[in-house]
Amino acid sequence: MGFPKRMPGPGRRAAGLSQEQMDVLLTRTPGTYNRFENGQLANPGADLLTTVARTLRLDEQEWAFLWLITRKENPPHALHSSSGTAIAVGAWQRVVDQINGAMAFVNDAEWNVIVHNEDYRRLFPRGRTPANIMRWLLLDPEARTDVLMHWETYWAPAMMPHLKHSVELRPENPALDRLEYDVLNDPVAGPLYREHAAAPIPYFDGSELPIRHAVHGPGLVTTCLAEPVTAPGARVNLSFYTPENPLLPKPPRSDK
Repeated sequence: MGFPKRMPGPGRRAAGLSQEQMDVLLTRTPGTYNRFENGQLANPGADLLTTVARTLRLDEQEWAFLWLITRKENPPHALHSSSGTAIAVGAWQRVVDQINGAMAFVNDAEWNVIVHNEDYRRLFPRGRTPANIMRWLLLDPEARTDVLMHWETYWAPAMMPHLKHSVELRPENPALDRLEYDVLNDPVAGPLYREHAAAPIPYFDGSELPIRHAVHGPGLVTTCLAEPVTAPGARVNLSFYTPENPLLPKPPRSDK
């Protein structure tokens, strides 16, 4: 960090940065980091926590832990714009390959589909899986008219808050910024995004949406989501298809 090597003699002998050196790196008044480290700063601000985390080069798990022990809450955003994009492809591909009877895929924090199983591939016309699931859901004309039934009333209000939330968690991520820009400038999706994106995410385990399966025809897709521990913001998506679509679920509300 640019400090001179410690020489023999009196003073700190432990490895690593001293509290005084941390004050210099954080551009804070002397004694600030001592009070922070000893829990004497009540409810330290997000700017201090962010500077500490970047100075000490914390990862996302350490960043979340820092917030929990200092503010008793989760951080409002990811520390690194690239977090959630490093996924163990080989391990997760082996996992989804073992799942039969359910559509399974893993997307990273930018909504790129990293791995998927055969049931997932068969959902799409001509078996062509999208490279980015959110871009396909919101911008692909075939998805909006042929696959995602009642797209404007069911799918758009359900998915657009997910995109808005991911952009807010990673405000410096260029891929997410570009995706949101393209949605906002789309003549079909843009007005709906402005109307629905700021709503709370209308999701619960077992959420149902109407779909037209490329092989089996109209039905409902029932979805459960999980997050890989080492890739915050990524998603493991497990979906079950039910044929016939006898009864549509209630559209997600956006007026909360």
